[in-house]
Amino acid sequence: MRPRTTIVNLAAVTLALASVPLSAQWPEVKTKRVPLTRDGKPNLTAPAPKLANGKTDFAGVWLSAKVPCEQTQAADFGCNDAPEGIPIGFIDVSASRAEELERGAKEPLPYQPWAQALAKQRMAGNGKDSPTPRCLPMPSVAHWNSFHPQKLVQTEEALIILDEYMDQYRQIFLDGRPLPKDPFPYFKGYSVGRWDGEVLVVDTMGFKDGIWLDAKGNPLTDQARTVERIRRPNYGNLEIQITVDDPKAYTKPWTVTRNLKIALDTELFEYICNENEKDVAHMAAK
Repeated sequence: MRPRTTIVNLAAVTLALASVPLSAQWPEVKTKRVPLTRDGKPNLTAPAPKLANGKTDFAGVWLSAKVPCEQTQAADFGCNDAPEGIPIGFIDVSASRAEELERGAKEPLPYQPWAQALAKQRMAGNGKDSPTPRCLPMPSVAHWNSFHPQKLVQTEEALIILDEYMDQYRQIFLDGRPLPKDPFPYFKGYSVGRWDGEVLVVDTMGFKDGIWLDAKGNPLTDQARTVERIRRPNYGNLEIQITVDDPKAYTKPWTVTRNLKIALDTELFEYICNENEKDVAHMAAK
């Protein structure tokens, strides 16, 4: 029998993150400079585009890799709220592949005892304390798991990530500035990037304490520091390797991988999740 806590938690957060179908996006949008095959179709395996300075250009509208809802526990409640599937890493942050979506990676996260106890407590609460159905921002580790499209805008000075969910944004500065020494804590922290060949290496710190990394309630603390290695192996794919180093919550650093695919001929659509929000009232622990 499936654990009720996992099912209720997932159902609640997917209700709060109902995905807007791409058909609801801007009409008559055409992505420019798309490489084509000989038969005129988009060539998603063509080389990644470059900026004028020779660096890889990550610009575009991107969708996270997802597992069809019907293949998950969410199917017990119907899949109207997740028509395009559940993002890998959304239920369990340790998942990097479709088969790990709900159970997580074979090797569990290296918890500090208190962090493991907290995650179990959050699960036992059926997600009633989860920040997601309360329409709070997603931390930078989790935003790659978005149900919604994300738009990356890139210059030589910064990579800007615009998330359709709650009209969120994130800035990754590429202008050589250092990370702040005494940062005010934020959901997404402070991010600076540097190039390692074709890979953009992003250092982030300054998180709020007690962040939820996934629907299971795995924590991130104010002592965390993350490193993302962002690469675009070809025109149609984006790969992000994320290493989390949070000695307050985990005994050693751990790494996961996220994959996104280009979304052509579409644009972001305003989605404010706390407009007409009705989920929280139904999330009392049982």
